[in-house]
Amino acid sequence: MSANVPVLVVTGPVGVGKTTVAAAVSDLLDRAAVAHAMVDADHLRWCYPTPPDDPFRAALGLRNLAAVWANYRAAGAERLVLADVVESRDDLAGYRAAVPDATLLVVRLAAPLPTIERRLACRENGDGLDWHRRRAAELIGIMERNRVEDLLLETDGRSPLDVAREVLARAGWPGVGRLAGAPDHPP
Repeated sequence: MSANVPVLVVTGPVGVGKTTVAAAVSDLLDRAAVAHAMVDADHLRWCYPTPPDDPFRAALGLRNLAAVWANYRAAGAERLVLADVVESRDDLAGYRAAVPDATLLVVRLAAPLPTIERRLACRENGDGLDWHRRRAAELIGIMERNRVEDLLLETDGRSPLDVAREVLARAGWPGVGRLAGAPDHPP
């Protein structure tokens, strides 16, 4: 196992499809027998109460990522696919601390706000839907200004599998380029 840990950080505003695309990337890596782990950072922060000085529980999430990654690494994972909201390149230092020897590639997914709002309406409701709509618009602006990504991919009108194939093809991970043409069904 090499000391270098390729980490694919799939980011974008809420509702753009980060978790869905990261899961599709993981499925493609499974099919190619590439040792990896997939983590949705939201699940590492899902806790109550919320500290007043950390409204999105980022510090808790990074501590949990470090623990979870150590376990995945011990189990044989050599790569990490991480779905998370990245607002600034400064946020990447936390991932590097949590995943020793990480080589990060940030892929930002984008879609028009009306598309994101339609997606959110399928999974949220009430006050939660209103909050997510506001947050999506806010994050689109932040990410456009800060240009957090190494790669930018449009998701509108595309299947998660199609986007995942492009992510892997453009990431240039050795041994996974052949996945760009993988069939839509398991072998």
